[in-house]
Amino acid sequence: MENKPISRQLRLLSQLMELHEVNPFKIKSIANAAFKVDKLPFPIAGKKLDELEKIDGIGKSIATKIAELLETGTMTELQDMLANTPEGIVEMMGIKGIGPKKVAIIWKDLGIENVGELYYACNENRLIEAKGFGLKTQEEIKKVIEFRMAGNGKFLYAQIEEEAKLLMGEIKGIFPEALKHFAGEFRRLNEIISELVIIVGTLNQQVAFDALAQSDILQNVTLNGTHIGGELKNGLLVDIICVDKSEYYKELFINTGSEEHVQAVLERITGQLEQPESEELIYKKAGLSWIQPELREGDTFIDRAADNALPTLITLHNLKGTLHNHSTWSDGVNTVEEMALYCRDELKLQYLGMCDHSKSAFYAKGLSIERVLQQQEEIDHLNKKLNGFHVFKGIESDILNDGSLDYPEEILQRFDFIVASVHSNLKMQEEKATERLIKAIENPYTTILGHPTGRLLLSRKGYNIDYKKVIDACAANKVIIEINANPLRLDLDWRWHQYALNKGVMLSINPDAHRNSGFHDMEFGVNVARKGGLTKEMCLNALSLDDIKKVFELKKPK
Repeated sequence: MENKPISRQLRLLSQLMELHEVNPFKIKSIANAAFKVDKLPFPIAGKKLDELEKIDGIGKSIATKIAELLETGTMTELQDMLANTPEGIVEMMGIKGIGPKKVAIIWKDLGIENVGELYYACNENRLIEAKGFGLKTQEEIKKVIEFRMAGNGKFLYAQIEEEAKLLMGEIKGIFPEALKHFAGEFRRLNEIISELVIIVGTLNQQVAFDALAQSDILQNVTLNGTHIGGELKNGLLVDIICVDKSEYYKELFINTGSEEHVQAVLERITGQLEQPESEELIYKKAGLSWIQPELREGDTFIDRAADNALPTLITLHNLKGTLHNHSTWSDGVNTVEEMALYCRDELKLQYLGMCDHSKSAFYAKGLSIERVLQQQEEIDHLNKKLNGFHVFKGIESDILNDGSLDYPEEILQRFDFIVASVHSNLKMQEEKATERLIKAIENPYTTILGHPTGRLLLSRKGYNIDYKKVIDACAANKVIIEINANPLRLDLDWRWHQYALNKGVMLSINPDAHRNSGFHDMEFGVNVARKGGLTKEMCLNALSLDDIKKVFELKKPK
């Protein structure tokens, strides 16, 4: 073993000791030894114990640890420390800008146990409220995590949308008369994008290449036949396919749908596809109605297209209000009044549902019973002076380990609606996690099941649940399921929307906004709702103010 890996192991040991608040003198001596070993002009592997002891900055105790490391490949003390530290916390210590002391605050004070949760907390502005953190530190940590996330070549749709549209604008400038569309995952509005595909109706690849080689948006530009390749500044791969105008719609169709979807359509066409003049003609030849790009995943909607029975997909314009939002009462940035005015005056909505964190969410300033009553008094006062707009009194109530909600019944009945969500103990076995959710769903005060799996895209897998049992329970108890529109969540996954809708379960596109700008995340919620085939009739917050008041009133136990 070379000196550097030995030094890294000693440094990790010192960091873990600091994290767990071991004797400061011991921490300092091991950290110092790690530095010394790294700078030694000779290898220490192969040296005897007494020789190690004589090296400056090592001494008898640390020499014993190094000897054990050289002999076994590890150190007992290090393994003991690792056994008492969540894997995500160890990974977190590798992030530039946060040392063990700050990691300890993140872990023990905020209850965050992995990098994905940390990134989510940065987006919620939760980090700046912790001791020793500020806005600048929070933003630096967020940037480092985004860089790490980009390392796997996959990106959230929300991360690349703006840059993708800027690139398309540049292509329009090069070929103003040419046909051009996004294709692939981006056109299908996938929540995760691994490649940006654009089809351009031109055979003049050289002109396009020469122009794009000067681009400030596209980097590392290459020309390979009809393909112009490159990548965005964040590292997302780009494939611009240049085709003859006569082949344009065929290429757009083939490069838009998933492989299974394209194959299912082509199998219905007799003879050659030839040179269609539109995508609609391709589907017509297959005996199908034109299928929206976001529905071109597999063969789910093929039969409905054959029967001319495709759903009229929901749009952002259909939404009449926004539910599940957080204000300064818990971990939000804006006051209830600021959020209400923004929704009324800027977004032209009819209602706002406040759902600050409940008392179990201590890390997010969850509301005690006394503070619940104070907030509701404020909302009553606001509703008297807000013309043409209504603020609903809600709460995001934590689902406890046994499935119960974390307020007594006399408090639960004071809310207009309740979003029940899991925020803790995410490592339950599937059966127990499912039972936990079902018990919460069966609570007569639960209106909406919030982010059902707790997933954080590209960083944390959701907890395992039996989707069918959970959705069936929602159907039986008339509980709505949330589509959490935060780009990191987008949970309930669109792949389960059809099962829920077929069971008669309504969905609600909730931004989980922690600041006014967060309301715009509803766009991303609408994207995945469309992928799942959601119509406005089955979306809770597409109801008018009068209609949603009736839903809430009917749901509340008498």
